Amino acid sequence: MSRPKKKRVCEGRLCGRAFKPARIPMTKLRKIDLLRDELETLKLCDMEGLTQEQAGQKMGISRGTVQRLLTRARQKVTEALVTGAALIFQEDTPEVQQHLAMISDLLVEEGTEEKNGNGQG
Repeated sequence: MSRPKKKRVCEGRLCGRAFKPARIPMTKLRKIDLLRDELETLKLCDMEGLTQEQAGQKMGISRGTVQRLLTRARQKVTEALVTGAALIFQEDTPEVQQHLAMISDLLVEEGTEEKNGNGQG
């Protein structure tokens, strides 16, 4: 089982939901998901010229995590440009969204138990 994903600070705004080749309907294109934190590392490192260390500090993650995100993002963007696929901007993976919802539900349940005096403390 992997560790829970650390919260990342992403300040950039998305320019839409997708980026695709012109004059080709979305239904005819292969879609590649680009996560919000992957796009943020591209913006910080490649557009703004920050080092991976600086980008990590700004996002609240380690330099190693920035490096992994940046590598994955560059691969996805390159693949989309070379093959004519659409980049679909995603806030998070479905697995992470499900995990975060589960954690949120557990925290709400714990809070309810403590209010009702049913806590184990």
